[in-house]
Amino acid sequence: MHKKFLMVLLMGLALTASLCALGRREARPIRYALSGSPDTLDPHKTDGTLTFQVLKSVYDTLVEPDETGKIVPALAEKWTVSADGRTWTFRLRRGVVFHDGTPLSSRDVKATLLRLLDRATASPRASEFSVISDILIPDDLTVEIRLHGPSAPFLATLASGWGAILPASLIAAGHDFGSRPVGTGPFALVEWIRDNKISLKKNPAYWMAGKPALPGVEFRIITERSVQVQGLLSGQIDVVELYDDVDVPMLEKNPETRVRKSLTSLVMVMAMNTSRPPLNDPRVRQAVSRAVDKQKVLDIAYGGGVPVGTFMDAGDPFYRDFTGLYPYDPPLARELLAQSGVVGGRTLEMVLPQNFEPHVRAGQLYQEMLGKVGLPVRIRLVDWPTWLADVHRSGNYDLTVIGHTGKLDPDNRLAGYGTEKAYVRWVNLEAAKLIAEARTLTDPDLRKVKYDRILEIMAREVPFVYTGTSYRYMGLRKNVEGFLMQPKLDAPDFRSARLD
Repeated sequence: MHKKFLMVLLMGLALTASLCALGRREARPIRYALSGSPDTLDPHKTDGTLTFQVLKSVYDTLVEPDETGKIVPALAEKWTVSADGRTWTFRLRRGVVFHDGTPLSSRDVKATLLRLLDRATASPRASEFSVISDILIPDDLTVEIRLHGPSAPFLATLASGWGAILPASLIAAGHDFGSRPVGTGPFALVEWIRDNKISLKKNPAYWMAGKPALPGVEFRIITERSVQVQGLLSGQIDVVELYDDVDVPMLEKNPETRVRKSLTSLVMVMAMNTSRPPLNDPRVRQAVSRAVDKQKVLDIAYGGGVPVGTFMDAGDPFYRDFTGLYPYDPPLARELLAQSGVVGGRTLEMVLPQNFEPHVRAGQLYQEMLGKVGLPVRIRLVDWPTWLADVHRSGNYDLTVIGHTGKLDPDNRLAGYGTEKAYVRWVNLEAAKLIAEARTLTDPDLRKVKYDRILEIMAREVPFVYTGTSYRYMGLRKNVEGFLMQPKLDAPDFRSARLD
């Protein structure tokens, strides 16, 4: 009897130990492969997608998009807008705290928006918030934002990554948000080892009930896709964003991994610096567009997609099809180049972000296609921070290849174009005027008329080769559940993710 009891006890202890060990194995951060190192972790001072892919887990905004792109409450539990569209009143959630333990209040929202508008901050998106004329805080949980005039994209602007709410006390203290972000998000920063990893830990005081389910998130900075894929296959990485379908068959055959395919909200482009000759000649830009086989580039470089003919992703309700305007026609491209006197001219420099292999592969295809019509191109590879500084901010390039992420409102994508502010340096007074007018309209049908004309101008003027909207392939370990890639913001959301 005693032996039988002892045996049962030992078996029970062994089972308990096994379950505890299993629990320890599962109670770990999810590991996400990030294709490059963010230039900063300050949400107000960047245009970098990599930054926002990290900061989606660190910060919250007043409102946010759901899985369909509809804007829903976040830090603000409700809001109202005046009849004239000039005053927006937000009621904040009670009991929300920042990672440093400071309670969220209306003062934090006001300080955040004033920081965005401050010239000293030099936010690349300050113009989107410049419609704000005044911010009142009647009490600790109420924010009244007054605008210079009606603004259709205002709610979408607040829902963007730049709308991240920071603590007023740290803003006043001159805190370094670039390396030590502090938000109200589901996870808080543990460490950032540049060019290696970014570690986040669970925020136990997060305001959304039952979330996050994970103890943390670890962003592994891995610039080589083969290393990312091998990490996924070996179990060292749990989630990988694939920009093409090259490795999809291998991942689908592996019983430990699976692949999700969806159409992105990206617009893959070859951008042209229209302030530099010969690209300041519209005939040359038309020739460049006609020299490019868009479907071939999408299929080979990005794993397929839908060609587009203007600066809007194929799934957007404001999209119009202009793909027939300058179709693939190399002989006509050569003729246009001859007419403009470009043949035999200088070699153009194409600056590519080397950590995005699909963009590099697309650049090589563009180089070959342009060479065939008599336009020589030289490629220069740079890291991501250099690309942001030299190309996107300084316009120091002839050609470049990039994907523009999804936006919640057309104005969020188009603001600044038609002026010298945009990195393609394309100036068109009519387009700039229409963009400004469409921003003030609240009637969707009237806005659609304006955007139809704007997109037609951009299609005809060709500051970009609008290659298309690509597919997204997410590679996941089979035990990853609840993970969401926010389709409009192109940012991973780990709040409901778990490792089963």
